[in-house]
Amino acid sequence: MKTIVARMPIMILVIVLLSISLFLFIAPIVAPYDPLKVEMGSRLLPISSEHWLGTDHLGRDILSRLLVGAQVTVGSTFLILFLSIAIGLPFGLISGYVGGWVDRVLMRIVDAILAFPDYIVAIVLTGLLGPGLSNLVISVIIVKWVKYTRLVRGTVLSEKYADYIAMAKVNGLNPFQILTKHIIPHVMGNVLVLATLDIGKTILLIASLSYIGLGNQPPNPEWGSMLNEGKQFFYNEPQLMFIPGIAIVIVVLFFNLFGDKLRDYYDVKNKQGGY
Repeated sequence: MKTIVARMPIMILVIVLLSISLFLFIAPIVAPYDPLKVEMGSRLLPISSEHWLGTDHLGRDILSRLLVGAQVTVGSTFLILFLSIAIGLPFGLISGYVGGWVDRVLMRIVDAILAFPDYIVAIVLTGLLGPGLSNLVISVIIVKWVKYTRLVRGTVLSEKYADYIAMAKVNGLNPFQILTKHIIPHVMGNVLVLATLDIGKTILLIASLSYIGLGNQPPNPEWGSMLNEGKQFFYNEPQLMFIPGIAIVIVVLFFNLFGDKLRDYYDVKNKQGGY
């Protein structure tokens, strides 16, 4: 699969990514059943033409819960990364371009958060804020924005003394114009690569926090919480864990391979002097 994805043109992968994003919006519409409806008379049904992936221990359609759960897990991931970039990008630009005490203060904050593993910080913050999807999103954003700040800052530091920046200053461009017209285009390629590679990690982080009860709360479907609900039936009904687990693996694998492809694309572009 990795070889197949590596040979695919970048535009095809972008189209697949956009298709996944579009699917997240229509997932509740295409779900064949109400993912919250409990039918004890239909509990633990096998795969059939009526229930394509069977039913869970409460008689809820697994396919419907999987589709709606994708909207929560993957949709929350996109939201987290978007907000993390929206926070980290300006802070990184300011820190790298202004320098001085502003840079020192921002980098001490960044270093303090990066000193601990992502999972530990996210668990502590979610535990302090309380279980729930909104608190989980806030906690993961606090964990993620610092990486984008540091990446952007490093790119700015490597570019702000370049000859074309000096010429821009001679031509009368102010700092805001320099940042928007010259530096941000150099930054965005690296940011997009990091964000794409970060999608899989964020999905795993959200699913793991939901698995231990800190994320989306029952009965609302989410892939991590579906794993948690199915663990007590693992020996007799392993599909309750296998189905959401396989969904997580496939989506994480795709985005990791897509990130590798995007990174290779920008590496080639840089080597050719086109970026």
